[in-house]
Amino acid sequence: MFDTIREDIYSVFDRDPAARSVLEVIFCYPGLHAVWFYRVAHWFWSRKLYFLGRFTSHLGRFFTGIEIHPGAQIGKKFFIDHGMGVVIGETAEIGDNVTLYHGVTLGGVTWDKVKRHPTVGDNVVIGSGAKVLGPFTVGKGAKIGSNSVVVKEVPPQATVVGIPGRVVLQEEPKAEEVRPDLEHGKLPDPEAKAISCLFDQIRALEKKVEFLTDRLAVAENAPAVKSPAKRSGATRSPSVKTAAQAKGATRARKAEKTEA
Repeated sequence: MFDTIREDIYSVFDRDPAARSVLEVIFCYPGLHAVWFYRVAHWFWSRKLYFLGRFTSHLGRFFTGIEIHPGAQIGKKFFIDHGMGVVIGETAEIGDNVTLYHGVTLGGVTWDKVKRHPTVGDNVVIGSGAKVLGPFTVGKGAKIGSNSVVVKEVPPQATVVGIPGRVVLQEEPKAEEVRPDLEHGKLPDPEAKAISCLFDQIRALEKKVEFLTDRLAVAENAPAVKSPAKRSGATRSPSVKTAAQAKGATRARKAEKTEA
């Protein structure tokens, strides 16, 4: 028991640079208090003292703002940073070296009395406000970004962000890390990337419209091409002249016959 308490205390030093002394950690870290309340409540629960387990869990919720069902399975060096608003359901299973930030929910999606909460692997980090809902597995070393809503399985070493959560990065498996980290500033942003691509397409279309508009303006301002002038009677072809002379001669002969 004392080894477990010591591990819980020093896991805070490993993952929170604000921790300055053991005394401060023991008295001023509600995430640590919630874990200790859980361990007592789980001891009662595992011995079928369900009321004592739930009552102890309720006391932990009252003092820390963190609700951990005594039926959940939690491994070693579990750390809840800040902690307010964290909810962990009855059938949740959490591995070793897992880190949760405030506002995280490990919840279920059914009212049936079956496995309905997630299984979280070792060295997983879940950012503040994230919701992990359903009886699936979050693989070892995975990272879930703040305010993500995860409703399906997460592969090992994957980074998930968004609503619903999508895998935006998956690293190669690596050696077990004692100190997992969640570098919030380096998480990919798929929405921002998609919007940036749309802006690039809009700029390309604007350039094409501008080019076509300039060409149309040049075509409208160009001088009109003059059509060739009609030819005068002096330039008529010889065949036209011959036909006119023949008609004139016929009229003259008819006039002479009339006079005669």
